[in-house]
Amino acid sequence: MRIRPSLLLVATALSAFFVAQTALGSPPEHALMPVATYQPTVAATPVEAPKPAGPKPFGLARVRGQVSFSDAPGGPAAGSLASTTEFGSPQVVGVAARRGAWLGVVSSSRPNGRLAWVKRSGALELGRTRWSLRADLSEHRLTLRRNGRAVHRMTVAIGRPGSETPTGRFAITDKLDGSAYGPYYGCCVLALSGHQPNTPPGWTGGNRLAIHGTDSPSSIGTAASAGCLRGADADLRVLMAKVPLGTPVFIHP
Repeated sequence: MRIRPSLLLVATALSAFFVAQTALGSPPEHALMPVATYQPTVAATPVEAPKPAGPKPFGLARVRGQVSFSDAPGGPAAGSLASTTEFGSPQVVGVAARRGAWLGVVSSSRPNGRLAWVKRSGALELGRTRWSLRADLSEHRLTLRRNGRAVHRMTVAIGRPGSETPTGRFAITDKLDGSAYGPYYGCCVLALSGHQPNTPPGWTGGNRLAIHGTDSPSSIGTAASAGCLRGADADLRVLMAKVPLGTPVFIHP
């Protein structure tokens, strides 16, 4: 086949070009590609994840003077709270609810499960605590908690059949020397705001609930009391040292 001159010239030119490239070497890479501007990597500032909010503390109110309470916020007066309890302790009540200027407080002046509603005033000194107590009757267990975390557990006696320990939310009203009330209270008594509606026949010890020691350690862990929670003196001393007046006590079945 006869090659056309124009095509032969192009082929000759291309051959000469590749021969020259082979002789001189390939052009440097920067001559073939655009040079990119170097930008150093900036380390990103680490962002700390927000810490989960802990449990809210429990509200308290110290009664500094006579304060009237109502059955409902804004209702007529149904009674009054004094600055001291019937046992002579400072009157400190747990705040369980708020409605505007009204506080629903846990007080021994009300039946179990009912709040006393008091209006905020200069006679109330508000505070808070991160301590709480939780009793599980089915396990005969009382747990001291701080910020919702268990810090001390103790085995307790609970109410016997017919005088079962009432359940619900209560508060510690007094911390008393058990020896002043008899050997069967052990070293210490933490009186509660709650009442025992089913006292045993012939019972003369009153109807206030309490957490206290005992002179019958073998009863601890059984259903043997008139409704109170009984524990070992060593455990009671821990509670006496830790929890303030007004500390909430939750008793569950």
